[in-house]
Amino acid sequence: MSAVNSFGAKDALRVGDDSYEIYRVDTVPGYEKLPFSLKVLLENLLRTEDGANVTKAQIEALGSWVPTADPDTEIQFSPARVVMQDFTGVPCIVDLATMREAVVALGGDPSRINPLSPAEMVIDHSVIADLFGTENALERNVEIEYERNGERYQFLRWGQTAFDDFKVVPPGTGIVHQVNIEHLAKVIYSRDVDGVTRAYPDTCVGTDSHTTMVNGLGVLGWGVGGIEAEAAMLGQPVSMLIPKVVGFKLSGEIPAGVTATDVVLTITDMLRQHGVVGKFVEFYGPGVASVPLANRATIGNMSPEFGSTAAIFPIDDVTLDYLRLTGRTEAEVALVEAYAKTQTLWHDAANEPSFSEYMELDLGTVVPSIAGPKRPQDRIVLSEAKTQFESDLTNYADVEHDLVDLEIAESFPASDPPGNTPEDEFSHHEHHHRSHAPKTVSKPTKVDAADGSSYTLDHGSVTIAAITSCTNTSNPSVMLAAGLLARNAVKKGLKAKPWVKTTLAPGSKVVTDYYEKAGLTQDLEDLGFYTVGYGCTTCIGNSGPLIEEVSAAVQQNDLAVTAVLSGNRNFEGRINPDVKMNYLASPPLVIAYSLAGSMNFDFESDPLGTDTDGNDVYLKDIWPDASEVQDTIDSSINQDMFTTQYASVFEGDERWRTLPTPTGATFEWNPESTYVRKPPYFDGMTMETTPVADIAGARVLAKLGDSVTTDHISPAGAIKGDSPAGKYLVEHGVERKDFNSYGSRRGNHEIMIRGTFANIRLRNQLLDNVEGGYTRDFTQADAPQSFIYDASMNYQSQGIPLVIFGGKEYGSGSSRDWAAKGTNLLGVKAVITESFERIHRSNLIGMGVVPLQFPAGESADSLGLDGTEVVSITGLEELNSGTTPKTVHVVAAPSEHSPAGKETVEFDAVVRIDTPGEADYYRNGGILQYVLRSLV
Repeated sequence: MSAVNSFGAKDALRVGDDSYEIYRVDTVPGYEKLPFSLKVLLENLLRTEDGANVTKAQIEALGSWVPTADPDTEIQFSPARVVMQDFTGVPCIVDLATMREAVVALGGDPSRINPLSPAEMVIDHSVIADLFGTENALERNVEIEYERNGERYQFLRWGQTAFDDFKVVPPGTGIVHQVNIEHLAKVIYSRDVDGVTRAYPDTCVGTDSHTTMVNGLGVLGWGVGGIEAEAAMLGQPVSMLIPKVVGFKLSGEIPAGVTATDVVLTITDMLRQHGVVGKFVEFYGPGVASVPLANRATIGNMSPEFGSTAAIFPIDDVTLDYLRLTGRTEAEVALVEAYAKTQTLWHDAANEPSFSEYMELDLGTVVPSIAGPKRPQDRIVLSEAKTQFESDLTNYADVEHDLVDLEIAESFPASDPPGNTPEDEFSHHEHHHRSHAPKTVSKPTKVDAADGSSYTLDHGSVTIAAITSCTNTSNPSVMLAAGLLARNAVKKGLKAKPWVKTTLAPGSKVVTDYYEKAGLTQDLEDLGFYTVGYGCTTCIGNSGPLIEEVSAAVQQNDLAVTAVLSGNRNFEGRINPDVKMNYLASPPLVIAYSLAGSMNFDFESDPLGTDTDGNDVYLKDIWPDASEVQDTIDSSINQDMFTTQYASVFEGDERWRTLPTPTGATFEWNPESTYVRKPPYFDGMTMETTPVADIAGARVLAKLGDSVTTDHISPAGAIKGDSPAGKYLVEHGVERKDFNSYGSRRGNHEIMIRGTFANIRLRNQLLDNVEGGYTRDFTQADAPQSFIYDASMNYQSQGIPLVIFGGKEYGSGSSRDWAAKGTNLLGVKAVITESFERIHRSNLIGMGVVPLQFPAGESADSLGLDGTEVVSITGLEELNSGTTPKTVHVVAAPSEHSPAGKETVEFDAVVRIDTPGEADYYRNGGILQYVLRSLV
């Protein structure tokens, strides 16, 4: 498509001796009042205007943006690059390899299939904290990682050589988001296009929802499903509506004793309550200049937790200083400064852009906080943590009631299934101050340790204390605070409790360098915090097993034990199958809780232990001083650390370099592989599309409640032996100890389809009080309880389509492509809910599943749907005429399995195919089929 330049925006920018072609945003009327993030989108449209996908009308709509209007203008955004981690990235490369074969089958040239936008993958999600608390933990964990993942790594090594514009950062380097801000991100990109060097804002989409961490650097980017990432790699723009932008004004400074984590949990709580799903959040105001870049990155990182698409800081001197520190060249820094100032992307606190909504936080009002026990937005003020724990425990442990308590307990749905409790009906105030709460039965359990000693576990015992995840392990202020707290604790003679699994997983090797230089490594190790790996561990369920005797005691006595992690995700069943309650906390608080050993602990009044003289030691006695933390940052972090660690970042260690790797334009699939298999998406595909058909005679595979996350839908965590996926592995000769995680096996659709909707905490309301991946199989006369996978196979063998009923915020959480791919491969044709999270909705369309919503104010329950019905949906065929229907008609008729006297329910469901691009994907049966047809 030839470029169009309707606004005469093309110009030249001289920086030193170099000249760059740029597209000036100030040629578009209205540009001056736009927020930073929308100016970045404006430049993107000016540069990609082709008169068809990107039109003059779209550019004018962005220039005349009405901040308060509901988004209704679709634009096509072309990110500069795509960033992937290995769990979500492997299926992308599997699909690219499969597309190469499909091109051959359709008579085309396989080498046509390459990333058309630069793609970068960081292998960071495969290391598991199997070993911990010992000198050789890191070395052994990496060894085990290679043993488990050799097949995948060989495949990725093949991809590194077979595809153009595809780079791989090998295992053991760091977490993708930290590698992104420290090395990959350019802030302003320069690239040769048709013989000229063009400069433009660095933008990206990533296959990890925390891609938004790079927003802290002024780089616009966000997490997308693997499905959208593949399309972006293949040159398809990301279709989006011009969003609302929430201006978040920062003023004041963080008080002593308060960490960046506390700020992030406060902002998460505020923005969740305000409601920012589908919006951009942009930070501005006089306080921005005093926010260090690491704190900006920490705030940007948590964007998916508060639900926004992006959470961005503009470019200023802090950005430039960080680029210099991390080893970017002076020429690169000069380009960033000159370009940002020319394009009015430089932060000017005096000039306030227009925003859709306004919020403000005085950083001086933030207090120490944690969040839990199951959602990142459930913030708890640290001083109230003990009382809040006692109250929350009633949802997780045996409780005794007296009669007065019973009425109160019934008004507060403690017995609701976890994950479906309508927490939002209760204000924080009521949540904190229920008098006569049910009293929890204490369950002290004596445990004999391996070394011959013994100790007592109870509800609330901290069994995992993990400094982990991208949110904080990139932030020197909290990482060095943790190190200094460890030093102070060791001086006082304190020790972590023997039942706590202590792990440290830095975001990059630079962290290890500055710990060494500050002399803090030994203090951390003295408390058991040895480095277990460089990667995303506990936050994604790679916490490894609990201490053996702890795990046994928890299972035998049904103890509600806890995990404390410096992560950003604490959904149920995510961290470890033995741990019911998970809390997010700053790295120094993670160490503090390892010393306390229990969530049933008040840091203000309970001592952590006694010093060598027998005096009680409290948290305030060992908490490091803010000025000491800053002095340590200044004296222990320098540019050389970054230049050294990133000099050979794509080369990898001896293990990576010596992996035997296949060559050739198409991949040689190994029929024996249980990790990487060729998926069936293109089987029997022709150049012509099949017309869209209405759905008739469908059955309900699952009826689900509110806040069903992609963790509930998509396979994640450990594979259980008696599950369909476990049985498949055993049939293929894999021993139990080598099952590995679902995430590591994402390249094998056979495993993933068996793990879809198999989360141990899923509550399918077709069954009474049953947790896990089960349903009723209506192909059998008595509709018995069965695994969802087994029932799906029976339905598919009989040609019966399937639907899912859901509640509010269906599909929130990480942007897992398998949540959509698995749904499709289980034979589900439509998902009908009260509301969707943005990414999962578009991923369903990308896999050919139609997302529908109940009429406003209605739900499955209010309409009287119980899931036993036979469902038919008419009106979808209108898509064949090129238009998208606003609603379709749903008829849910009673079946032989329905209760006597049940009547037929009819309603008009809202079709959530929101853009013309999505309609094209759906008509083609999915986004990959659409791209493949357009490339051939």
